[in-house]
Amino acid sequence: MKSWGLAGSTAVLAAIYAVSAQAQVTPEDVWQNWQKLSATYGQALVADSVTRNGDTLVVSGMSISMDQDGAKLNGKMDEVRFRDIGDGKVEVTMSDTYPITITMPNESSGTEELAITITQPGLTLIAGGSATETSYVFNGPSIGIATKATEGGKTLADITATLTGLQGKYLVADVDGISSLESNLEAQTLSFSVEANNENGGLDMTGNLAGLRMEQSGDFLGVAAMENMAQALRDGFAADGKFSYGAGSFSIDAIENGVPTKVTATNESGFFNFGLNGENMSYGAGGTGVNMAISGGQIPFPELKITYGEASFDMLIPVAKTAAPTNFSFLTRIVDLSISDELWGMFDPTAALPRDPATLIIDTKGTAILTNDLMDEKAMATMGDAPPGELHSLEITELRAKVGGADLSGTGSFTFDNSDLTTFDGVPAPTGKIDLVLAGGNGLLDKLVSMGLIPQDQAMGARMMMAMFAKPGEGQDVLNSTLEFKDKGFFANGQRLK
Repeated sequence: MKSWGLAGSTAVLAAIYAVSAQAQVTPEDVWQNWQKLSATYGQALVADSVTRNGDTLVVSGMSISMDQDGAKLNGKMDEVRFRDIGDGKVEVTMSDTYPITITMPNESSGTEELAITITQPGLTLIAGGSATETSYVFNGPSIGIATKATEGGKTLADITATLTGLQGKYLVADVDGISSLESNLEAQTLSFSVEANNENGGLDMTGNLAGLRMEQSGDFLGVAAMENMAQALRDGFAADGKFSYGAGSFSIDAIENGVPTKVTATNESGFFNFGLNGENMSYGAGGTGVNMAISGGQIPFPELKITYGEASFDMLIPVAKTAAPTNFSFLTRIVDLSISDELWGMFDPTAALPRDPATLIIDTKGTAILTNDLMDEKAMATMGDAPPGELHSLEITELRAKVGGADLSGTGSFTFDNSDLTTFDGVPAPTGKIDLVLAGGNGLLDKLVSMGLIPQDQAMGARMMMAMFAKPGEGQDVLNSTLEFKDKGFFANGQRLK
């Protein structure tokens, strides 16, 4: 089954939640604004009947539909009640259960379909505010989502998820055709399960997370404007989101071609964040305290264990054409990574290497000029093999690589002369230096030679290179190196090499 497009996913979320965020003083205003905002997302929101019953507007047979690029969305809710509770606020209650169906044409199988059932007993929504700025608060003991994925009439997967202890709020402003949104959501727990099957086998997965929190803000222009992302960013589209969670666990039982595999894992915490606006794009994710065990399949021993204290990455890149240098950054962290002794034993049966946890950290930032908008497909297509911009500076805030008893660390910074592309063979001429410290490097080489992983002559060549670029530091088996670019040349510890 092919992946569902971003537009389709956005449409579903908009239909269920974002549409609800517009509210005015009276129940009629709330219902009308639901319809208006739904239309801006390319959705049609209609009802079989709309009647006023005292202080409550009763909307019966409410349906939502959308047809975009061949993908169709259809949802139906038996009843929605908008009750005027005074003070310019409206309480919204809905049916406990309602279905949503998404279909997409498939050249080989005819049709792909997601049949979704949402269950939300006791969910209450309170809307209030003014015509230009609306607040929206919701609480619910639990929300359940059950999804059946089919292709050509054949069931591929059954997916269920349940959120408990749900609460959150929105603040929405609508000015000059731009909807600005600030929201946060919290849930005490999330539990989920997946059951999937294909001609080669199947998969069963269950899991749970605690302490979920999601924050989102942005300025949204509507579906039509998003067809040209580069122009939408110029016109003010922006989105920013953060998602975090606490302790969790999951278990996977899979069978492929008759061979079973089992995976179990626990974690302490995790996060995901994203951001996009007219200037830059950011993206990051990570987790802490992860313990994973894998057995079966093609593993040549009973169980493979992997643990790490932290694994994360974060990036910030410019997306818009600029006249002056603008910031970028990249960070990756793998801290205290350990694997089970059985895997170590496959290439180090005598335990010659220290089996201390390994760490890799690369933390950099800098500035660059973009010569084209990255989101402008036409402009990028005309560039051919040319780079989309110029690198102007780079700072290595932290470099750390620790494994097998060796530990390399360093910091540095550089600037780049983009008018000189000849001195270093097409690379802008750099100016700056990096300071490096290597502890245990020779000891690691000795162990690799004794294990037969590196021939003696290659180890000798590596030692000669270290002698050329480094000098003895404080302590046993410690090497220091300062690599510097200046005056159109390259220097190692003050000695010019180029």
